[in-house]
Amino acid sequence: MNPTISAALLLTVFQVAWGQKVTSLTACLVNQSLRLDCRHENTTALPIQYEFSVTRETKKHVIEGTLGVPEHSYRTRTNLTSKYNIKVLYLNGFTSKDEGTYTCELRLSGQPPTISNKNISVFRDKLVKCEGISLLAQNTSWLLLLLLSLPLLQAMDFISL
Repeated sequence: MNPTISAALLLTVFQVAWGQKVTSLTACLVNQSLRLDCRHENTTALPIQYEFSVTRETKKHVIEGTLGVPEHSYRTRTNLTSKYNIKVLYLNGFTSKDEGTYTCELRLSGQPPTISNKNISVFRDKLVKCEGISLLAQNTSWLLLLLLSLPLLQAMDFISL
């Protein structure tokens, strides 16, 4: 087999295997809306198909996405923001009736079914407010930088512990 063709096939397999892996799914409450943050790797130029769903009493309900058809009761209650490596879903008017196991599922377009997903159990009385976790959960790099710089700040007598 031609080495160029072999390399192209290998690259395609790697894109399928690694291009859409869900790395985390978090849930929090913004006013009366449920916010689901689905973070994923994005190492491919291929379009990524997605689906947010909730399972209650063993029945799956599609909320939003390009894989399945969202149920009518959710269509007017959802708002999706999609960026390079995160999809954020807002479910307005979140009540205890919406509790269940939420899933974020990703799949590459036009490829054999390689599915990546994460689940999270969501209960209204156990949800934290998004403002309380947003800095830590969404961007931990500033916290890591602060922790790594503590010895330097101590050495320069800026702080004392």
